[in-house]
Amino acid sequence: MNIEKYQIGLGGGCHWCTEGVFQSLIGINEVKQGWISAIESPTFSEAIIVDYNPETISAKDLIEIHLHTHSSTSNHSMRDKYRSAVYAFTENEKKEYEKIIDDLQCTFGNKLITKVYSFQDFKLNKEDYLNYLYTKEDNQFCKNYIHPKLSLLMQKFSSKVNKKQINKLNISNL
Repeated sequence: MNIEKYQIGLGGGCHWCTEGVFQSLIGINEVKQGWISAIESPTFSEAIIVDYNPETISAKDLIEIHLHTHSSTSNHSMRDKYRSAVYAFTENEKKEYEKIIDDLQCTFGNKLITKVYSFQDFKLNKEDYLNYLYTKEDNQFCKNYIHPKLSLLMQKFSSKVNKKQINKLNISNL
């Protein structure tokens, strides 16, 4: 039996933040956190690979959440390290993801800078930094950078949030 695997790569901000956001959604089987390189841009940039169930959460949902939980309209000097990106594993996915971003542009006041790239390679982060939010939720980085993204997630995308997962965190303001 051949079971198709649904994956999408996402990059934009710190991979710890992106990992925490996507670990907190329904329909997510696994989040791998590290660095991705693309055929069009072979330098490695902080990113995640999300293995998901399309019957529970769609690629459109994932891309929309991604665009709202990082600076997808802001070009800054750290974009080599924090490329605003969606990584496709096939040419059909690339076309689909480009259309999704084009369709979502009207929901943003500024131009989206997020680009769709063809996935080339992935390097997993060191074990100590994996599952960052759910092992270090009380540290200052999580409080300052990841918790506000989770608050936005709860407000804007509550139907996509895995509340059992979020409840594992000791966060009172969500």
